[in-house]
Amino acid sequence: MASSQRQTVQVDGRKLQLSNLDKVLYPSTGTTKRDVLDYLGAIAPVMIPHCRGRAATRKRWPNGVGEDGSGQMFFQKDIGEGAPDWVEVRSIQHSDHVNTYPLVNDRATLTWLGQLASLEIHVPQWRFGRGNEKLNPDRLVLDLDPGEGVTLRECADVARLARSILHDMGLSVVPVTSGSKGIHLYAALDGSQTSDQVSKVARELARSLEADYPDEIISSMKRSARAGKVFIDWSQNNASKTTIAPYSLRGRSTPMVAAPRTWGELASPHLKHLDFREVLKRVKRRGDPMAEITGDDDEEPARDRLTVYRSKRTQGKTPEPIPDAVAQRESEKPSFVIQEHHARRFHYDFRLEHEGVLVSWALPKGVPTVPKRNHLAVPTEDHPLEYGSFEGRIPKGEYGAGVVEIWDSGTIDVDTWSDGKVVATLHGSPGGGLGGERTFALFRTKDDPDKPQWMIHVMDEKKAQKHHAESSSDGRSRSNTSRSPSRSLRPMLATRGTVGEISGPSASEWAFEMKWDGMRALIHIDGDDVRLTSRAGHDVTRSYPEFSDASDDVDADSCVLDAELVALDDSGRPDFGRMQQRMNVSKPRDVERARSRVPVIAMVFDVLDINGNATTSLPYVDRRELLSETIDEDAARTLFVPPAFDGDIDAAIAASHERDLEGVMAKRRDSTYTPGARSREWLKLPHAEASEVVVIGWRPSDADPDGFASLLLAIPGDDGLRYAGRVGTGFSTRDRRTIRSELAKMARKTPPVSDVPPADARDAHWVTPRRVAEVRYREITADHRLRHPTWRGWRPDKEVDDISPPGA
Repeated sequence: MASSQRQTVQVDGRKLQLSNLDKVLYPSTGTTKRDVLDYLGAIAPVMIPHCRGRAATRKRWPNGVGEDGSGQMFFQKDIGEGAPDWVEVRSIQHSDHVNTYPLVNDRATLTWLGQLASLEIHVPQWRFGRGNEKLNPDRLVLDLDPGEGVTLRECADVARLARSILHDMGLSVVPVTSGSKGIHLYAALDGSQTSDQVSKVARELARSLEADYPDEIISSMKRSARAGKVFIDWSQNNASKTTIAPYSLRGRSTPMVAAPRTWGELASPHLKHLDFREVLKRVKRRGDPMAEITGDDDEEPARDRLTVYRSKRTQGKTPEPIPDAVAQRESEKPSFVIQEHHARRFHYDFRLEHEGVLVSWALPKGVPTVPKRNHLAVPTEDHPLEYGSFEGRIPKGEYGAGVVEIWDSGTIDVDTWSDGKVVATLHGSPGGGLGGERTFALFRTKDDPDKPQWMIHVMDEKKAQKHHAESSSDGRSRSNTSRSPSRSLRPMLATRGTVGEISGPSASEWAFEMKWDGMRALIHIDGDDVRLTSRAGHDVTRSYPEFSDASDDVDADSCVLDAELVALDDSGRPDFGRMQQRMNVSKPRDVERARSRVPVIAMVFDVLDINGNATTSLPYVDRRELLSETIDEDAARTLFVPPAFDGDIDAAIAASHERDLEGVMAKRRDSTYTPGARSREWLKLPHAEASEVVVIGWRPSDADPDGFASLLLAIPGDDGLRYAGRVGTGFSTRDRRTIRSELAKMARKTPPVSDVPPADARDAHWVTPRRVAEVRYREITADHRLRHPTWRGWRPDKEVDDISPPGA
């Protein structure tokens, strides 16, 4: 359910959705997202020529930069999931992977990046040519970085020295105050030299200046020697390096800008960095000082419906057709093609001819065959009509790599074609996959221009015509009305694993997530109704009122999410001890008091149902993709989707240690979700040994008559519970007295297990074994005793019958 703060706008003919416009991104100045978007819209005409055709790397501050500029920043290269299909992209093959980058070629793309709080945009000095071809650099850049004790005016002095040399080389130079510390110098090039050649020239220029002015200038990368000098960083001419784009905002405490300046301004004794309002005033009064080094080829190329298609493909590297223009033919009988696409994630491509192109959807679950079940249809870029006969292998490293085979093709009769709904009868080929004539309805289920989501429905042949007439105009099929998600679901459980199981030839079959130290819960959202159930199936909604508005965080009418509820410490790390203060509380007054001290958020890692459609049979990678489309990360207040870890198991474990987290979860990429079952498709690798235990008694304390010395524990055995030892550490005095009071209500006369040693049983007080707790321990002995256990807390979310022996 979309937040009430959302609004759909059109920017130069492109639809996109904006939200949280009043969110403060720069607290020290009160600058909101609305202010940022207004700036980007106004500055676009002068900023885009300096970004066009260049791979854009972004720095995002979705929660703002913080009072002192230390807010959490996310560095993003790949375009990620959920980008509008009209954003132009190009791909770069790195050493072990391919990244797809957005190109900031128009105002709509710049606005979309602003909506994502991408405050900083960084670009290289080269542009893409046709497809993914990298052209030679069209500009040289020098980054003048002041060392400790060096002023901006001293940087300007060095800038004039560098300008003199570049001018003698026949190059025009424009200075840019970086909005951070120093000055960038840009010089236009004719594209005849490679990035390596330009880097060598820049390096020699820097060394020459250092030799002439050794007390003021340094070109060495050694940071310890930069104090009192201006460092000339020539390395940003490397093809793999980027520089903050001219006119980009900076993610500092105030909204400063990388601002192109005149040489007259650089000579001013009042030279300073400029904020976004000052930049807008200067541009309005003086224009763009950097326009003089922008070539004639910066005019935006003509766009058509195949622009995005062409941007993802390189002629000569893929056998796919790449026509120069959209077909002009007007078919009496429009065509269709359905293709099997054996890519990294197998799916079907469903393509219908319309206005000279094949409008396309990807069907992860295939073509629906029965009217009672709709399938997800993911809109993709328009394809040329020539694609209707394409079959072949797209090489590895290219967009959509894999084998494409025609499943069926033929002609269509279009009944309805509107913005949110298409109804057409497909006349398949003899022997084709459709088996003849079938009528399909495609309808949009999420009215979000940034992340459009559609479903496809096959109609009952006898009722197809009637359905055409009665389908609602908003594009929703009557068979897709929302129904309450199932509340009988139970979470899928992981099995303890080892690094060896995940390494070796099968390592690529696993995905990794961080293991969060909290309480497992399923979050059921149906309209405005939000319910939480524990791992044991108990309703815990009353204990966590902060999730009452969780429907505002999702883009669905209903869904079921699997999550870990966590309480964070002052460093932003999960703190199980703090979480304990919320887990045993249910009275409204106590809940509100605890909530004010210990707020809780949900780390969501899976989705089991969307709009009444179960997703448990989908592979893990597909569910993760759906999850990212379901949670509105930019607007979310209580639901968060932590990113899956991009690396191998050793790197994942190292990252988990570095962040002081509980461990790592490894999940098979092709694993389905099996509710309530423990599976080896999911493996947990905790850093410390921990076990769920049952408290069966306590021993009195001589030091504190109202507390206890230790608790007696049991764990599951072959024939019921067996004794597991005592735990006497990890408690505060308050804990001991509270637990003693609680256990008094469960007292019994005899021990619940038969194998308690006499020494431990001598002065023990026994309790009924119905409370589950968690302890950490060093090892487990041959007779199933826990050595050196430490108390972690009660686990009210778990039942005695649900727990497993240590190590399981």
